[in-house]
Amino acid sequence: QVQLQESGPGLVSPSQTLSLTCTVSGGSITTNSAYWSWIRQPPGKGLEWMGAIAYSGSTYYSPSLKSRTSIYRDTSKNQFTLQLSSVTPEDTAVYYCNGLGNWGQGTQVTVSS
Repeated sequence: QVQLQESGPGLVSPSQTLSLTCTVSGGSITTNSAYWSWIRQPPGKGLEWMGAIAYSGSTYYSPSLKSRTSIYRDTSKNQFTLQLSSVTPEDTAVYYCNGLGNWGQGTQVTVSS
């Protein structure tokens, strides 16, 4: 079974760049037709899809976050990474990675000075 695990800092200062990595086990991120997403949930709000990277390496971003978001992958490590620049306290959320119908456990990120 495919398993996903998010990793990264739990606290980020305003205006800095948030970087989170999702490590995938039990399956390859280059699996045909697989899409690997980042999704977040701010406190008291619903899930927000942020973007995805496809098995081919193509990337897709939420229009509302596109200017600040980058997703890339390391196929040798079977990982994909989210970078979100110029963060504000509104970016405080639990961040999840998702792919092939499976979710990571989520990681809390707080933006605060």
